[in-house]
Amino acid sequence: MRAARPAARILLVDAQARVLMFRFTPDDRPPLWCTPGGAVDPGETYAAAARRELWEEVGLDIDCGPEVARRVVDFRTFEGIEVTADERYFRIDVDTCEVAAGKLTEQEQKLLVGHRWFSRNDIAGHDEVIYPADLVELLDMTESQDAR
Repeated sequence: MRAARPAARILLVDAQARVLMFRFTPDDRPPLWCTPGGAVDPGETYAAAARRELWEEVGLDIDCGPEVARRVVDFRTFEGIEVTADERYFRIDVDTCEVAAGKLTEQEQKLLVGHRWFSRNDIAGHDEVIYPADLVELLDMTESQDAR
């Protein structure tokens, strides 16, 4: 049986319509890229987790706004635990942003080896795994929501 894992994920998009991604190099699988975010702590709301994760991983301490998307997906965590993740997405549009982590976990310090801003074309043509797999569609969907 899979463990439940509530998680908050952030779509941090700059003025050039690029999304911030982090590169992880776990021991048990090829390198991968994913958006900032992580597990919701016990007693924490998704919105509070998004704000905490944004500060811990990016160095921004700002309100992440309303939830813009939800995804339920099965995967294996870096700790090797099979989970069903209930991921809630928050979109933040910024002109520019210097990435300077506020407080990475010990595991993130070991596995997180870099970041980069990806355009939609970069995502489509990239040769390493990117999560979520439907990131371009998610960006398009949340962009249209933002314009309303």
